[in-house]
Amino acid sequence: MRRMLDRGVLKRDGKPCYYAYRLVMNGHAQTGLVAAGSIADYDAQRIRRHELTRPDKEDDRVRQIEALNAHTGPVMVAYPTAPEVDAILADASSGAPEFDVTGSGGVRHMLWVIREEDRIAHLTAAFDAMPALYIADGHHRTAAASRVAASRRAATPQRSAEASYERFLCVAFPHRQMRILPYNRVVRDLNGLDREEFLRRVAARFNVTRSAGRVTPERRGIFGLYLPGQWYRLEIDAARIPAADPTARLDISLLAEHLLGPVLAIGDPRTDPRIEFIGGIRGPEELERRVAGGMAAAFSMYPTGMQDLMAVADAGRIMPPKSTWFEPKLADGLVSLVLD
Repeated sequence: MRRMLDRGVLKRDGKPCYYAYRLVMNGHAQTGLVAAGSIADYDAQRIRRHELTRPDKEDDRVRQIEALNAHTGPVMVAYPTAPEVDAILADASSGAPEFDVTGSGGVRHMLWVIREEDRIAHLTAAFDAMPALYIADGHHRTAAASRVAASRRAATPQRSAEASYERFLCVAFPHRQMRILPYNRVVRDLNGLDREEFLRRVAARFNVTRSAGRVTPERRGIFGLYLPGQWYRLEIDAARIPAADPTARLDISLLAEHLLGPVLAIGDPRTDPRIEFIGGIRGPEELERRVAGGMAAAFSMYPTGMQDLMAVADAGRIMPPKSTWFEPKLADGLVSLVLD
């Protein structure tokens, strides 16, 4: 980073700015706002989380922030319905971008600098009025930023709420533009059951039908099951879905509660080595490949919805592990937040 600063690859703006940031992937586009998020709002859960974090991964991020004295990895957050913000971002990003690059996976990253004082004031007021923002991707980055801020706060006798360490780098997208792909599952064994007994036990909780092709669930409550050479469509009885509980009604939770636990004896998917997780971007063919390679079974999932994520966060709850896979992903280092 020092080398890029010395060579002028990275240049610091003369005054605080916002940035409109557009991601484009396979015809899907979403435009958000690059900003400095408030650590105080995160600690107070106004910037809401829905995942647990691992201390070792937090430690890695803390060391990275301290070593660079900067936040180079943005946190992806969602904001609730805000037509005024959407309109400003659309207008700010209507001309030629100042930066336009295509990165890994064919994702296009475009950036517009928002320098106008009136736009900055309107955006600030609009976000200040929002009841909450929602972390989509970047829980470890945010937790690490909070730890760095707490450490520097304790070491600074004359601390200020405006100190740069009281902020973290984020990109806020309208929640309706964000795209969550399914997070599929594969398991190593059938818990000592043969194929027929396994299917019989699954059928006690799901409606099971054979499928002539791959099963990509078309709605909530539908799951694909792949055993060697054969796909099955599973549908859970609506009476088994607890409508009032935002976490228990998730498809991820229903699979764990009614199949992974009682049938396969997988108690904690977070720690059980018998289960692995496959990002939906790899498609159902990856599930077939993994079963052909020795896994016993695979499950294709319907993606978690943004409204579900927000409902869990609003309730102060935590989602099951590997509930969401966001695409496209943000680029590190396109914008950085330097700490003074």
